[in-house]
Amino acid sequence: NGSVPAPAPVAPQVAAAASGGETIRVATDLFNVDVSTLGGDLVRLELSRYSATSDKNKLFVLIDPAHRYAAQSGLIGDGLPNHRTVFKAIAGPRELGDADKLELRLEAQGAGGVKVAKVYTFKRGSYLIDVRHEIANGGAQPLATHAYYQLQRNDAAPEGESAMVMTFTGPAVYTDAEKYQKLDFADIAKDKAKFAKTADNGWLAMVQHYFVSAWVPQGQDKREFYARKVDG
Repeated sequence: NGSVPAPAPVAPQVAAAASGGETIRVATDLFNVDVSTLGGDLVRLELSRYSATSDKNKLFVLIDPAHRYAAQSGLIGDGLPNHRTVFKAIAGPRELGDADKLELRLEAQGAGGVKVAKVYTFKRGSYLIDVRHEIANGGAQPLATHAYYQLQRNDAAPEGESAMVMTFTGPAVYTDAEKYQKLDFADIAKDKAKFAKTADNGWLAMVQHYFVSAWVPQGQDKREFYARKVDG
């Protein structure tokens, strides 16, 4: 309808340690990624064309459970699925093979006759992973929904970093007005990190030496940026 939604409520608190659900591995020509049916989180991603820092016989793992690293998303609204919801994975291919794209579809039932699908799309030759939420409202009441996208990671340095070679590891925010803003883990812990809080553009990232993962929302809907330390 072209209207700008009101600022979204803050997303549910990130669980310090997830339990339940199963893990689905998707293989493309560039990476292997593990997706948990608990929340539909991306919980592990290894890059097929890069070797691990210490063991060149292994692949480089960017999103890594050892760092509590995960890419999470969900919906905010009464009874709607979020990153604590257990989804059901719909049968389909798990390897890209010779195809140009592959879709992984996860479905969950919300309250009041609402059905939600989280759909990941993987494309040949691309490190971009598209995610969309499909909402079917089988109830009598209209829905007020917002989506949230978040990255979690502990503050441990990546493998191979030493006192001789230290690089920035941590979150970053980009908006057209404020440009690139790095967030220090220590400042986040003290709730003193300074960065753009609202915009109708921009992205959120987790940065480490040579590599970055980022949520890049499409369109110009109003968005809110936040960062916090999770207990535990």
